[in-house]
Amino acid sequence: MKKQLIAISLFGITLLGAGCAASGPKYTEVAQSFPALAPEEGRIYFFRSSSMFGAAVQPDIRLNKAVVGKSQPGGFFFVDRPAGRHLASATTETEKTLTFTLDAGETKYVRTSPSIGVLVGRIVLELEDPKKAHAEIQKLAFTGMSRPGRLDMRKAACIVHGAENNA
Repeated sequence: MKKQLIAISLFGITLLGAGCAASGPKYTEVAQSFPALAPEEGRIYFFRSSSMFGAAVQPDIRLNKAVVGKSQPGGFFFVDRPAGRHLASATTETEKTLTFTLDAGETKYVRTSPSIGVLVGRIVLELEDPKKAHAEIQKLAFTGMSRPGRLDMRKAACIVHGAENNA
């Protein structure tokens, strides 16, 4: 009886964790459809490993005070922005920020990682080495948001996979 209870509990935890993980096409499935950068812009990838630690903590990610996506376990998204200084942030019980300079044509990778907080977890933002980040993103799900005047990448990925009505 005790073994059955443990098995049921583990199954429930697995289902709960699966519900917190990002869903969407993998990088390798959609990367070819990403738009080219405008000459005066750079690209910023935000990503989070698929660890179950802190999986329920999924705050909005802001760039220069505007929401650009969510920190979701196993997910990534990107935004293209003009060259210059940028402020990324995530807020739970406290706000964590990262300031960086983006050059035209440059790609930056921002890792969003859960850490322990007083009442709830926190998301820490840090720049990641491009080679290391690019290797990790290959396994993650695209959770991108559309930008006015830009192709909605989630819808594009669904069209490519024949599921246009699911976008």
